Parts: sequence; structure tokens; C-alpha cells
Amino acid sequence: MSTEAIDYAALRSYSFPTRIRYGRGCVGELGKHLQDQGLHRPLLVTDCNCQKLPFFEAIVQRLGDQQLEVAVYTGVSANPVQGDVDGGVRAFAGNNCDCVIGLGGGASLDVARVIALMANHGEYDLFHFEDGTGNERDVTHAIPYFVTIPTTSGTGSEVGRSGVIIHPDTLEKKIIFAPQLMARQVFVDPVLSLHLPAAITAATGMDALTHCIEAYLAPTFHPLSQGIALEGIRLIDEALVGACLSPTIENRGKMAMAALMGAVAFQKGLGVVHALAHPLSSLCGLHHGLANAIMLPVGVAVNQSGVADKTEQLQRMLGTEDLVVYLRTLNERVGLPADLAGQGVIESQIDAMARMAKNDISLETNPREASVEQLRELYLQAL
Repeated sequence: MSTEAIDYAALRSYSFPTRIRYGRGCVGELGKHLQDQGLHRPLLVTDCNCQKLPFFEAIVQRLGDQQLEVAVYTGVSANPVQGDVDGGVRAFAGNNCDCVIGLGGGASLDVARVIALMANHGEYDLFHFEDGTGNERDVTHAIPYFVTIPTTSGTGSEVGRSGVIIHPDTLEKKIIFAPQLMARQVFVDPVLSLHLPAAITAATGMDALTHCIEAYLAPTFHPLSQGIALEGIRLIDEALVGACLSPTIENRGKMAMAALMGAVAFQKGLGVVHALAHPLSSLCGLHHGLANAIMLPVGVAVNQSGVADKTEQLQRMLGTEDLVVYLRTLNERVGLPADLAGQGVIESQIDAMARMAKNDISLETNPREASVEQLRELYLQAL
């Protein structure tokens, strides 16, 4: 069966689940897009590392040349905390901004989204809007016009409706959710990811793969997400190694599409890998994608006996006889570590992480139940 060739540099527009503009140079359309909405004072949210990259200065300069008054906020942590959001809300108000642009990886897009939420909902505590509480009905005020521009291909947060923020008291990652937080416009320019170091490309790519695999294996009924997850896995299999070792517009474009697919697919649910990865970030400081990459083979191994048919389908598609071996080999091929010990994780941290993982909402859609002791054992296997 032949597959239609896709030009991954060409400018294209489509809508799913929101408006997406894709292609080489599409970020150059940002200023006109904002002006067409009657907007003139954007708050541009990013992190300090992204701010140092050449394309960032070019974007800000172009917006300024178009008579847009840009305020830049760079107070985004690698694993975002409440203070990141509070600082952004102050910047939004202090600069009399009328819209929010999230530019960067998943952390920047998450923080930008939650800033947009809290800009007009100051009567509530941030964690009032935690996923599962039903409090999204309290999003009664206007959400500032919100645009996302991803520079990595991992979380797919550009098309998400939530942001992950660490709670200051429990140190647990909390999902701040409301349907109204979907970006009104997404610009996916594969050129912006060409600068990424191989290690970041690998970690974010494995994050996208984890989204797709966990969504596919989740027992929830959602046929649309099931199909999207499979296509995302296929694209990552084709493109991730090349994107790390010899990046091109084509393999970066495939990874950008796969990241979007993973984010759409995981409305079906996630699983034990994310439940284990979240404490590794909040307690041990690991990059979220790296934590997922290390825990993915362990999580798939413990789940696969309960989802044998799906595992076999993935193995046929990927051309492997053992999905766990495939995942371990893929981590090795893209230069990611195989264990937690090399990342500074020590055994004395595991009990606390296992308890946090047990309370993680991602575990609710895992194919198998897991006790605190079983979660502890999975950490030990990965150590």
C-alpha cells in the first residue's frame, strides 16, 4: 500500500481540536493574526533558555515592527510551580496586556495557559481548578485570547486544555483543567525545533511516545483517540532517531505532528508510566520527558500481560518481537539513560514517590491496578 508523500515544509491550515497553522515560517504570521483579532499588547510567556535563542529575538522584533507592544515574561521553571503563574499574572496586569502567547516547550505552554486562566479569576486559588474537582464550571470570566507556539515536540500542550503545576505544600503535580483553556490559535513551525540539542529532542520525543502508547493501552472507550495514538506511534518510529542525530524539516515535522497526536489521544487516559514519572520531576527534578523515557519500558512490561492483543498489534506495526526490548533499544539509540541511579535518584526517595504515584490521577486509567508496594517495586527495577 502506497503512502502519500507529505511536504513537511509547506504551509498548511487545519482544525483539530483547534485552529492550527503549520509549516516553515508560519510563526511570521503571528503579528498579523493578533492584529486581525484587534489585539495589540501580548504577554509573551517563555523560559530563560528559549529567550536566548536567535529566533526569539526575531519574533519579538517582528512584533514590535508591527506596532505591537510586547511584554515578555520568562519566569517559567523546568517543572512549573505556583510562583511561576503568580508572576505571570502580575506581568499581565502590570503591562495592561490583552492576550497571552505561550512560546516554548510544555512547561512554558502550561504556565502561559494557567496565566490566561488566572488573569481574570483572582478570587480563586489556582488549585481550585484542579482536574477532577468539577470546578471548571467556575470559569465564568473571560479568558484572554490565547495563542501557543511549540518549540519542542513532546507534551503537545499546544493543543491541550490543562497545565501541570506543582503544589507548594504536597509537591505533587496537579493538573489545572478547564475546556476554555484550549488555545484559540496554534502556530507549529518546524524550523523552531531545528535548534534543539539532541538530548532535549530525545527526551521530548519519548514523552510524545509515552503519551501515544499509554493512551493506546488505556482501557477507556475512545476509538478516535485509539486510532490517533497508533498513527503518532508510527510517526515517532519513523522520525525520532533521525530528528536526534540528523535533524531535517521532514523528521522534525513528523515529530511535531506526533506530539500533537499524543496530546489529543491522551484524553483517553494515561497510565502507570506518568504516575511514576510525575514524582520523579517534582521530588527529584528530572525532566518530565526523561522520567517518562526511563519508566516507559518498566511500565509497559508490567501492563502487557493485561493488554496482550494491543501489545501484539504494536509489535507488528513496529516490526519487533518484544515491545519492551524495542523501547529500551530506542532509548539507547537516541542517547537517553537506562536507569534512575545515574540521574541522582536514591533508594531512600522511593517510598515517598510510590505514595505520590498511587495518588496520581494518571493511574486511574492504567490497564492494571497497582498498590503502593508494586509501584515501589517498579521504581526499584528502574533504579
